[in-house]
Amino acid sequence: MTLAAIDAADRVQQLIALTEQLTGRLAEEAALFEARRPQDAAAGLEETGRLANLYRHESMRVKANPDLVAGAPKAMRLQLVEATRAFETMLERHSHALAAAKAITEGLVQTVAREVASARAAGTGYGPGARATVGDSRAVALNKQA
Repeated sequence: MTLAAIDAADRVQQLIALTEQLTGRLAEEAALFEARRPQDAAAGLEETGRLANLYRHESMRVKANPDLVAGAPKAMRLQLVEATRAFETMLERHSHALAAAKAITEGLVQTVAREVASARAAGTGYGPGARATVGDSRAVALNKQA
């Protein structure tokens, strides 16, 4: 995946559009995480990932070869800098919102698992002298998707 730019100005314009689009997606997701509705963000994660990969790839290309954007008008390059700053600010907000949503979700899963374990506690067999041993005899499978 790469941008198909005809010149530096076109590349900068496409980078601005990509950066603004990705910033908008992150803003939507952050708002959903902050509203404690992470499940609603799941529908757009594939598109966000696609845009993020394209952004990462193009950023690396420009960093490796600054001439790709050097010929663009200064005003356009400054607009790209501002779009990048807005993106970085939103990325920080998104990161905090995602971390909070993750902590909340993991806490809920752990609480539910503890409640299930305490409600179903039973002997797990017999020990020496035919005494029942107490332990957790059930399996709880958890994956990384909450």
